[in-house]
Amino acid sequence: MFTLPLGDHAQLRPLAPWQAQEFLAHVDRARVSVDPWIPWATFSTDLDSATASLQRYADRLAEDSGGIYGIWLEGTLVGGVMFTRFDSASGVCEIGCWLEQAGEGRGLVTRACQVLIDWAFQERGMSRVEWWVAAGNNRSIAVARRLGMTREGVLRQRSPYRGVRHDSEVWSVLSEEWPSRGEASGPRVQAELDRLMRVFVGAFTNTGGSRPDLGVIRDVFIPQGRIIANVGDEPVIYDLDAFIEPRQKMLTDGTLTEFSEWEVAERTEIFGSIAHRFSEYRKSGFHQGEWFEGSGHKTTQFVRTPSGWRMSSLAWDDAPATATE
Repeated sequence: MFTLPLGDHAQLRPLAPWQAQEFLAHVDRARVSVDPWIPWATFSTDLDSATASLQRYADRLAEDSGGIYGIWLEGTLVGGVMFTRFDSASGVCEIGCWLEQAGEGRGLVTRACQVLIDWAFQERGMSRVEWWVAAGNNRSIAVARRLGMTREGVLRQRSPYRGVRHDSEVWSVLSEEWPSRGEASGPRVQAELDRLMRVFVGAFTNTGGSRPDLGVIRDVFIPQGRIIANVGDEPVIYDLDAFIEPRQKMLTDGTLTEFSEWEVAERTEIFGSIAHRFSEYRKSGFHQGEWFEGSGHKTTQFVRTPSGWRMSSLAWDDAPATATE
């Protein structure tokens, strides 16, 4: 059996039917937060049903069509990740996750998902990894953002749960967008910097009823990072908290709706363990009910840390916005 360290005294390893008793105890602890989103939590209510849930994934693993893996924190099962669908013929797979409260706030699910995605792309040659999530599952959506996935759309009333039909969001990442953890330079570093920028820009999106999560900005920056707005005669310099809090409010209180921002051009230069990116971007949305469109430029600095590449500073300069009727 393999065991992979996730840091923070945590490990990732397979979950098998013989671990059903431990799995059931974990599901009972996690049921309140997991049950609305993960079907097997509803069905795993005693030892026989918990064993059956794990056996279904064991059968999928034997058929090369899925698999389930647990996250142990200091020896206690606290969550896991899974291939809910794995189709090597089409090159498409789907991953999912769950976590009890004791494992929250440590980045364990994100790191475990990175392991699965790395393996799917690098070992199995998959082309596309998908992430299907109920529209109200904000924690799972935040993980998709942290993984640099792209939100592709919403399937309305796709999933029934206790007599109510729920919307499903579809997110994905493609093999050419995913950085290799094993290569320190060249195209793979470019891919990782691309991913960090997608996470940063995507954090602001609230189109189609999606809820922005600017907290992911802390994941792509070093803790001491600075964000600088070049407005007026004097630049405004923010630490991460000062930047995030007012924008999270504005994007969720109705001030700024149907907002999105996207990069339209970039030039990236990499020098060993530092990098620089000059970007052109556009944005649009409703500000206090009035449609606007804008553009501008960003300059972003990156550093390689023991945890991987991170942004260290970002400065932007907006061109004058235009309002349309």
